[in-house]
Amino acid sequence: MLSTDFVTGAPNWLDLGSPDTAASAQFYGSVFGWDFQSAGPEAGGYGFFQKDGRTVAALGPLTEEGASPAWTVYFRTPDADATAKAVEQAGGTVRVEPFDVMDAGRMACLTDPGGADFSVWQPAATKGLERTHEEDALCWAELHAQDVPAALSFYRSLFGWRSQEMAAPGMTYTVLSTSEGDQQDASFGGLAPAQEGMEPRWIPYFAVADADATAERARESGGTVIMPASDVPDVGRIAWLADPHGAPFAILKPAPQHG
Repeated sequence: MLSTDFVTGAPNWLDLGSPDTAASAQFYGSVFGWDFQSAGPEAGGYGFFQKDGRTVAALGPLTEEGASPAWTVYFRTPDADATAKAVEQAGGTVRVEPFDVMDAGRMACLTDPGGADFSVWQPAATKGLERTHEEDALCWAELHAQDVPAALSFYRSLFGWRSQEMAAPGMTYTVLSTSEGDQQDASFGGLAPAQEGMEPRWIPYFAVADADATAERARESGGTVIMPASDVPDVGRIAWLADPHGAPFAILKPAPQHG
């Protein structure tokens, strides 16, 4: 499961690129009860979503030419430069070369060979998110890919991820785990075949107390319900949403754990 004890290859940061950060802050505040804290005048409009005083995600203006509003998942790396080089060698793209973010850490913006964007974070003063796997915080990261075996091979070459296949309605679902510790405990996300017409992308899942009520709040706040809340056996109740600018995300009311 996701934790804030970040190891190599674990999701350790998450941010939203928005054409209107004030409107996005208001929307996510309404949906999840998040507060927005600016990172300061030198941060170019970037800042942090917080819940109960702890950072759950970040928000900033769109900075890349032609970029669409979207959530970006960051994975922990001990060496952003080496990871960026490995991405190129494995057929991916380095969209933004590694650079230092003040004293917080070092990052790079990347795209896998299938076309899904992601980033890496090499921690310095900022280790990563301060709240995960709790209500109104990141609990899962899911990649939708056109070529699942190729995507798995690519990320495994970067981060050493382990995987386990599960039967899911209408498809085989691949559960992803970091390379350290018990494989089930180290799971943080999944890999699924992209549906027809869907762009390859990473989708963040946020844990919620009530998927139906959260989806309704998103709709009332100007968002879109892409997939209404529905039960997934042994997983929980899931809905897919998009914010008013079109950035997709998902919510999960986890099923009770047995045993």
